[in-house]
Amino acid sequence: MFNQTRNAQKQATGIAVLDAAREEFERAGFEGANLRAIATRAGVSAGTVLHHFGDKRELLHAALFHDLDTTLEKLLGELGPGPLEAQLKKLTRGVFRYYQRRPALSRALLKESLFADGVWAKRFSAQVGRSHAVVARLTAEAMERGELGAGINAPLFAAAYFSFFYFALISWVQGAYANPAPLVERLVTQHLEGLRPAQGRKNR
Repeated sequence: MFNQTRNAQKQATGIAVLDAAREEFERAGFEGANLRAIATRAGVSAGTVLHHFGDKRELLHAALFHDLDTTLEKLLGELGPGPLEAQLKKLTRGVFRYYQRRPALSRALLKESLFADGVWAKRFSAQVGRSHAVVARLTAEAMERGELGAGINAPLFAAAYFSFFYFALISWVQGAYANPAPLVERLVTQHLEGLRPAQGRKNR
């Protein structure tokens, strides 16, 4: 019982620190944020923050990774039946909507995560891998429904989707696109047009 209470308290402290970190990173940016301010927001000591997360960069990764993971799981579970283009539009807009809620924090993490190593590199890769597998499955289902021509490589199409997604995401991070979701949608539409059965292309 004591251990359960202690674990619950530890988990609650970790959540409070992550919430405080998100607010502080969004307010001050990665370079401007400091652990003392985050600790004050969370109502704990700076030592407690370090005990839970090690350093500021690891805290940055954790602050967005866990929140994004929850968002992705929810979005992927709510895509519903086809058509594929509508499913991908819902996924694209849902993820970008998440990033745009906390633009400073998201830009900071995305810049850092591109060069993540060790444990965080594996976590980010696994996160993308899970999403890739879902898009590949949706693509295969679209082929079964006759939306796409036979013989299409579903994992390869999923890789193409994510190449469009990350191109737009990097453009957003660099400030080239204020709203990158429509760019992804146009690229997906153009790519899908060449993958549809000949009859399907004529009817569009």
